[in-house]
Amino acid sequence: MKNLEVTLYTVPDCADCEAIKRLLKRENVPFTEKNVRGDPEALAEMQLRADGVRIAPVTMIGQQAFYGRFDEQRPRILAAIRPS
Repeated sequence: MKNLEVTLYTVPDCADCEAIKRLLKRENVPFTEKNVRGDPEALAEMQLRADGVRIAPVTMIGQQAFYGRFDEQRPRILAAIRPS
């Protein structure tokens, strides 16, 4: 894996958030999880880093922002974390 900082912005009871966490763990990718529900600072940070996106999950890998459902994010996340 490339040595990149990974941050996952989540909300509770989110199936797509859980699926992304499982993917990152399965790929042995360390990540920081930030729950944006009830944490205005984490929400503001997510919006700033992801061009105003307001709905979790948002996955930040380095400066790249991935958002949308798990099946939309999965191929892009894998491409970003796997060596080229």
